[in-house]
Parts: sequence; structure tokens; C-alpha cells
Amino acid sequence: MHTLKQNTKVLVAPLDWGLGHATRCIPIIKGLLSHGYEVLLAGEGAQSILLKAEFPQLTLIPLKGYRVSYSNHKRGMALKLLWQLPKIWRAIQFENRWLHKQVALHHFNIIISDNRYGLHHPSVKSIFITHQLTIKAPFRVAEKWLQHIQYRLIRSFNTCWVPDIPGLNNAAGILSHPAILPPVPVEYIGWLSRFEPKKLPVIYRYCIVLSGPEPQRTQLENKLLTQLTGITDSVLFIRGLPGAANLPATPPNIICKNHLPQEALQMALLQSEWIISRTGYTTVMEILCLQKKSILIPTPGQTEQEYLAERLGLQNWAYSVLQERFEWEKATRGAADFEYQWPANNNFNAAQLPALINKLMND
Repeated sequence: MHTLKQNTKVLVAPLDWGLGHATRCIPIIKGLLSHGYEVLLAGEGAQSILLKAEFPQLTLIPLKGYRVSYSNHKRGMALKLLWQLPKIWRAIQFENRWLHKQVALHHFNIIISDNRYGLHHPSVKSIFITHQLTIKAPFRVAEKWLQHIQYRLIRSFNTCWVPDIPGLNNAAGILSHPAILPPVPVEYIGWLSRFEPKKLPVIYRYCIVLSGPEPQRTQLENKLLTQLTGITDSVLFIRGLPGAANLPATPPNIICKNHLPQEALQMALLQSEWIISRTGYTTVMEILCLQKKSILIPTPGQTEQEYLAERLGLQNWAYSVLQERFEWEKATRGAADFEYQWPANNNFNAAQLPALINKLMND
């Protein structure tokens, strides 16, 4: 039987599509450290800046991301992603070659890959993290084809951890609960959130937290800043740009930040009446954890976020507005009339890590 050892080395590597993959790895990394594992990180760019800020004591190995670019327009999103499939495949092959070199150098015992399909090794136990066992696409036939390809890639891992809960009252719906599961053991580990719910006095009427890929992040920022002109409510505007230096000019009632570390961000969210953000799944999990009223704006053309926005609205868990239809007064008025309800706390519990990892090592 495998037993927990303090010298067990774990590599944690999140995908570089927005900051969500990196931020949702934070509770897993903290859990591993609390149980005595030695953790090494891998990534580049904004993801590496965020992880180094949260874990300055840990080694971060440079690893090139997939570097996918996105369309300026909703209609071109699917076509542009399809056009980049060869580039994504080359990135997967590159990271697999990279991993073989790093295993020889660092002798990892476990690899935790958040949506990076090439980070598996024949002699090292590997975990694939995803909430998208169904990849939403404009056409059903495309969804089935993408799932077939994805399951072939996931087959190379030893297990798949899904950041959601079993049963009907889950957060991601068909995304995390497909009719057919991948051909490896699947564990539903609960919602991954950096934050803990607390009752604090409200300071900000609205907290805007931007994230996600460019150019859509900038397009939403510009739209919101334009519409905030003349608003007298207190607003905290977090741009989602770790490492950036300059800030846009804003009136005194709008406090603008490029990025906030975990503790400061948690305080800001708890001290806000409404949270306005993208419908990225990591953001959704954190809002559900905090049980905060939210206005969610799906990234145009990202079918996953559009699906989540619709599902959360039907559950009365969050209010959403499409970016092209977003008007500040209309959106905030609609949110004020929305009957918010929140599910019970279904967060990931780090206490389950030893059992999950022992199961992995002994299979």
C-alpha cells in the first residue's frame, strides 16, 4: 500500500486559457502542502505571476502555454479555435516531451494536470483535472467528435478529477455529467474555491472582476468603464491583469486595481453587495462558495460560458446578461429583481486528498 511521505514530489500545471485554471488549483496546492507533499509548479505568463504571488516559496518551472488566440467577434470564435487545432496539438506534443525531461531532472511521483493533455508519463501517476467532459460546440455532431478526441487523450492519465459534485444539484450540468464518462476512474471532488464565506460589512455596491482571454477581456473592460461614467455607487474594479503597472483614469467612487492577491480579493468580494464577472467556471465556483449576488457576462462565442449562464439562471444561482446586450442600468435593475438562491456548501475538502492519492497510487 502506498503511504503518505513528506518527500513525495507533485507537479501541478494549469492550462493558460485565462486565470481560472491556475486559481482553482490553489486549494489543491494548499491541501497538498498541508499533508506534507513537496509541490512544484509549472506555467508561464499571468498564470506563473499569480502562482508565484500565492506560493513564493515553491519552485516554478517555465512551461510554454497553448497560447490560443481568440476572435474579436462572437461569430468567428468557433472557427478561429478550430483553425488553431494543429497549433494546440503541437503544444500537447511539446509539453509531453518537456515532461519527460522534467521527470528525469526532478523525479516527480505524481503529476496533476489541469486541462493540459500532454502532461502524462508512463512511469509516473498522473491526474487530469477538468469540468468539461462535454465540450460545448455549436453543433451536436461537433460535440460528439470533440468528446471522442478528448477521451482518447484523457485515457493516457490514471484518473480524472472533476471539480463538481455528483447528483442533479451540480453546478456544471452536462459539462461535468455527460451520458458517457471517460475510460479512466472519475472522481467528483467538489467545488474548488480559494475563499471561505464570512459576514462582513458592505463597502462596495459592486465589485467587478475581469478575467479570461484577450481581446474580449479588454473589450468588456472598455464597455464597462464607458457605462460607469456618471454612476455614483461605490465600485471596485479589478482588471485581472497581474503584473500590469498602469491603471485607467476613473472617478473617485471607482477604485481600480490591476490584480489583488487571494486574501485581499476575498475581503473585497465579501465586502461587496454584487459581483460582476465572466461566467468562467472557477469564478462560478467561488461565487457559489461565498453565496454572493452576481451579474455574470459570458465571454462572447464561448459556448461553455453561455451554457453555464443559462443553467445558473434557471437554478436561480446567478443573474446573467450577454455582453452585446449589456447596459448598466438595465442589468443592475434586472439583478435587483432576481430571486437569488444558493445551494449548500459543496466545496472541495483538502482532508480527502490522502484517500484520493492513496487510491491513485494503489490502482
